[in-house]
Amino acid sequence: MRRKVHLTLPGTLLAVLAVSGILVASRSSALSCPGADADALQWLEKMARSAQEVSYQGIVTFQRGGDMQVMQVSHSIGSDSSSERLTELTGQGAEVVRIDHPLECVHPGHKLLQIGADLQAGNCGIAQFYRFSMAPGERIAGRKAVRLLIEPGDMYRYGYVMELDRETGLILKASTMGPGNAVLEQFQFANLSYVANDSGSPEVSLIHQATHPHPGEPATAPSSTMPWQVGWLPRGFSVTDTPADSGRRRTYTDGLAVFSVFLEELSVEIRPGEGVVHTGGTTSYTRGMRIADQPVLVTVIGEVPVNTARMVADSITASSPSEQH
Repeated sequence: MRRKVHLTLPGTLLAVLAVSGILVASRSSALSCPGADADALQWLEKMARSAQEVSYQGIVTFQRGGDMQVMQVSHSIGSDSSSERLTELTGQGAEVVRIDHPLECVHPGHKLLQIGADLQAGNCGIAQFYRFSMAPGERIAGRKAVRLLIEPGDMYRYGYVMELDRETGLILKASTMGPGNAVLEQFQFANLSYVANDSGSPEVSLIHQATHPHPGEPATAPSSTMPWQVGWLPRGFSVTDTPADSGRRRTYTDGLAVFSVFLEELSVEIRPGEGVVHTGGTTSYTRGMRIADQPVLVTVIGEVPVNTARMVADSITASSPSEQH
């Protein structure tokens, strides 16, 4: 019997299915922004097209510290929509499916990745916060690849290394890079075929139907009674939703990294202190605080270094209902 569950999947793995909306810039425009290598932008555009034009299936491995997962991935393109299926071949054998997602649908993070459009409009967009460059690639799953290097422009975010299929631009391998070029997490295709098979697995015991929130919709998370706001964000991060003043969650992205802030009101005050858990490239930072004489538990979780999470938590204050987030 299949049961619905919520799965937290690696951001780098979801990038294979989610990246879209990048426009290529002219070479003259790219040269005006230090982080906007023209060749890299052309490969970004090719990578974006692959998400909307290429059907494929394969086996991917996901390494996070000492833990490894193996998944079957299927991505199929129709006339005006795409469908995806991720099936765990290890662990619980869980499955995530997304059916008939409109190809023209662009989410907030994808808009931030429209580097070429930003350049042509006279600003550098995400290239202000990351440096993009190319290097010789490896052979992944029997396919020749080029390497896209994405280096952070400051200490508040991680870097990425992506191997793209020379023929299609599909992401064949992606690594999240921490300080000292340490690999925090990594996925790669072990086997790849450019023919999608969306038949699923007869042995799947857990299934999750992916939800499709729309930008601008109010958050559905339970409300707290105290309006609050985040006072500091790393440059380039923007809110991805428009939560109510008393919503318990805020989610932010710079177009590559994503993190969420949760606030829970407590009936009794807890001892001061903080807790940090690192799982691959994901940081979970928890801290008891007092805001407007109300004890609260703040949690910041996402693809950012612990110092970033700590500074975000430090900046949280009470707000009036009229203040923007």
